Amino acid sequence: MAEYSEYKDSGIPWIGKIPSHWDVKPIRSFLSQSKELNEDENATLLTLSQYKGVNIRNGNEDSAISAPESLVGYNVVHKGQFVMNIMLAWNGSYGVSDYEGVISPAYAIFNFKNDVCKAYYHYLWRTKAYQDAFKTRSKGIVDSRLRLYPQYFLPFYTSIPPKDEQEAIVAYLDKVTADIDKAIAAKERIIASLEERRKIIITHAVTRGINPNAPLKGSGIDWHGDIPAHWEVIRIKYLLNEKKVRSKTGAEEPLSMSQRKGLIPTKMMGVIPNLAASYVDAKLVSKGDLVFNKLKAHLGVFNVSEYEGLVSPDYAVYNTTGKADLKFLEYVFKTPNCINEFKKLITGVGSGLSRLYTNDLYSIYCAIPPIDEQLSIRNHIVNQTKAISEAIDQCQSIIDLLRERKNIIINETVTGKVKVI
Repeated sequence: MAEYSEYKDSGIPWIGKIPSHWDVKPIRSFLSQSKELNEDENATLLTLSQYKGVNIRNGNEDSAISAPESLVGYNVVHKGQFVMNIMLAWNGSYGVSDYEGVISPAYAIFNFKNDVCKAYYHYLWRTKAYQDAFKTRSKGIVDSRLRLYPQYFLPFYTSIPPKDEQEAIVAYLDKVTADIDKAIAAKERIIASLEERRKIIITHAVTRGINPNAPLKGSGIDWHGDIPAHWEVIRIKYLLNEKKVRSKTGAEEPLSMSQRKGLIPTKMMGVIPNLAASYVDAKLVSKGDLVFNKLKAHLGVFNVSEYEGLVSPDYAVYNTTGKADLKFLEYVFKTPNCINEFKKLITGVGSGLSRLYTNDLYSIYCAIPPIDEQLSIRNHIVNQTKAISEAIDQCQSIIDLLRERKNIIINETVTGKVKVI
């Protein structure tokens, strides 16, 4: 695509050069904060994410964030307003709303004051350059969530093309990104189908075994059903020991939990979370330990670690009593019925604060075979799901490339690197 004929220095280092006829102004010149509070208990509850922007909350969806008891006092959101999660603005959790509804009082809502193309700024401010710039003005201690308060957001300078050009850029991006999104959605459907096949294989293997001729008996466990007659029914308390060893120096490798990749070194995360100022007193993890993110255990966010290092004190770390192979237990815990048991037992006092505590985990009964059979089942699962896992990884790699291409196109277009009219 063609470039503009002439560029100028914007005067803002992180914006750089812009087309010579574009303007640069502070965001407050056309955006003002709205403080309308809700009084309707039947209002539509909205959510906001880094990837989906503003959306209607599905009350049945799996979420670490529980629905509030009352919507009174929540922020009112109108279609076309700019919505920002103050605590997560540093990772792009903001955008223009396509919906009418309400959202958490911890969020900030803004009105566009002038006649601008709102969708242009939805695209522009979600680019990495703006996210990084917003992060520099976010406030908070290093080991806590940073917050971008309105008084620090509104003074930011932003590039402003003529309105007709804003609209042309949006029309172009809507078409191009829609085609990319369709390709991504197609791959995501394939992944969902493959994951369902993998889940069926794993669930059958860890609940019925791999010998189709084994005689069965009732497990006596509501969520389990019949099991091979020689399997044992036992409380998890007798299968796991919680480890509470803490780092004295904080010098070990920091580890983070990825829902896709399991427990991995933090440096390998696609989006690096806020790093702690010190890892002294963090929990130590050995290779082969079973590690739970207690806040998200009911979403299946736990894994046997392939690494040594340290994790947040809010995680739970377990090793085996010798009766169970921890990878076998991980497979058991991730079956849909066991996840439902976790959901019944989580406790907390508010949104995103519900945890699966160790004593509650220990209270669950499960069925397990002798240790040698656990290892055989584990190997069977690996062999039976290997091709499926490889196909999922291939699809995910294509999705990653498509998303990267989408981001490049958006960035080059909204910042004036290329010309669409």
